[in-house]
Amino acid sequence: MDLSFLLLQLLTGLAYASTLFLLSVGLSLIFGAMGIVNFAHGSFYMLGAYLLFAFTRGQAEGFWAGLFLVLAAGLVVGALVERLLIRPIYPRPEEYQILLTYALLLILEDLVRLAFGAGYRSFPLPPLFSSPLFLLGAPFPSYYLFLLALAGLSALGLWAFLYRTRLGTWVRAATQDREMLEALGVNVPLLYTAIFALGIALAALGGAALVPLQAATPGMAVDAVINAFIVVVIGGLGSVWGALLGAVLIGLLQAFGILLLPEMAMVFPFALMALVLLLRPWGLLGRPPAVRT
Repeated sequence: MDLSFLLLQLLTGLAYASTLFLLSVGLSLIFGAMGIVNFAHGSFYMLGAYLLFAFTRGQAEGFWAGLFLVLAAGLVVGALVERLLIRPIYPRPEEYQILLTYALLLILEDLVRLAFGAGYRSFPLPPLFSSPLFLLGAPFPSYYLFLLALAGLSALGLWAFLYRTRLGTWVRAATQDREMLEALGVNVPLLYTAIFALGIALAALGGAALVPLQAATPGMAVDAVINAFIVVVIGGLGSVWGALLGAVLIGLLQAFGILLLPEMAMVFPFALMALVLLLRPWGLLGRPPAVRT
């Protein structure tokens, strides 16, 4: 096992972590700010991958425009889902949210299967990344660099949004005390729509960004939502950097775990999640729940 091989595994793990971050940070925002357990989140990740096919007709030349359209479509779909389906059940017990979002997962999966078929859909690499890079003499997919840059820019953009804008301050306040925010005159329902739309758009973008490396299938939604919940639990609810840390840990665990103990590679993420829950239930970078007096 030489150095170039280990470097390739490291970059492979980080590239996977990049799409995992885009998927999970939206779930973390929605869960942290709105308290919605969105089991359908992985379905929007899957939908992003298929929408890229639809917008580009599977042609790599349309990749950049397609990626932008997927992001815009994610915002629109997320806003509509929150306004039409999620908002009416806010006053009801949490079981309604779970049942609704789980039903949405199944519906979206069947709709995608109906529209695109049940088979695999692969997408060619964009022309800009069609040639590999060489690190220490070993070929390395240059598309990985795009995924790393996309995740890094998204993390910085979200941080700037949450900590340098008034709207971001309201989002952070919503995670602590919705009633106080309403008392200050903030339109919380509209804020929730914006948060949900942003989370869904990021998930769709993650799915679209992954599909040149991994074929899309209708069943990818279930795996995606499980991985997203693991990342959110490890990193901490509502924490952008926590989602990034959790995604990197899971990406590296899977990249190197399969080398050390291939038969246990799938267990490592769950084992790490269980360890975090035992030692720090609010996540590595999350905050303990506030105690009302």
